[in-house]
Amino acid sequence: MKPAPFAYKKARSLDEAVALLGEHKDARLLAGGQSLIATLNMRLSAPSLLIDINGLSGLDGITAKEGMVEIGALVRHVQAERSEIIAKLVPLIARAMPHIGHAAIRNRGTLGGSIAFADPAAELPACLMALDGEVEATGPKGKRTIKAQDFFKGLFETALGPQELLTAIRIPAATKDTRVGFAELARRHGDYAIVGLAASAQGDGKGLKDVRLSFFGTGDTPSRARKAETALESGDIDAAVAALDLEPHDDVQAPAKVKKHLAGVLLRRVAKQLMEART
Repeated sequence: MKPAPFAYKKARSLDEAVALLGEHKDARLLAGGQSLIATLNMRLSAPSLLIDINGLSGLDGITAKEGMVEIGALVRHVQAERSEIIAKLVPLIARAMPHIGHAAIRNRGTLGGSIAFADPAAELPACLMALDGEVEATGPKGKRTIKAQDFFKGLFETALGPQELLTAIRIPAATKDTRVGFAELARRHGDYAIVGLAASAQGDGKGLKDVRLSFFGTGDTPSRARKAETALESGDIDAAVAALDLEPHDDVQAPAKVKKHLAGVLLRRVAKQLMEART
């Protein structure tokens, strides 16, 4: 199937991209295009204008400063996968990257695009939630910061305004006490997860504190399992699984009952990662 007709414009500056979004209410941004092109071809999306932002400068860097790691919206998956800064200071994302699609997808796809698309079965939105990260949005009134917990609003829905672009994500840098865990179950490697779990915590002697369990593939957005988090801080994995507070939906991947069971399986695996390994 071919996309509906559309116009194309390559933005030369961030201000121009913002202005174009204001002039064309149904315009779509083109970065890596790994999600957008598929929706265009299936005519799930039919914008009048594609705004290509690949030429915008300053959005493709990874920097660490003042205890935070900033990742530009146009950083490709493969760039993050190979980044020493990510490996050292954001190890959860380093663990998640090999699970994202296939090599060809990671060569073009961008971190900003994945976060902004907000697919509830995608890895990076859940990682951002687990790491208590934040998003930088740029629009007509300048820049603003949105916490991850406030960014994901619903199925493919975010807190971005109609004239705003996601320009960066920021994540607290890992410390010597940071522990992370990641696991997902998919029908084939590279498929969207049936269920997945991204987690972070702080080591506290032989135990854990500040546990954050962010499930994906279980609802319309990444889902925190807060009762399970509290139970896991006591060191009792069985209690954490018993307290697992998720209400998955039936979907084409699996019934809700199966997803709930698989979430418990992943919780056991990831809990052991948190308890046994330090970054």
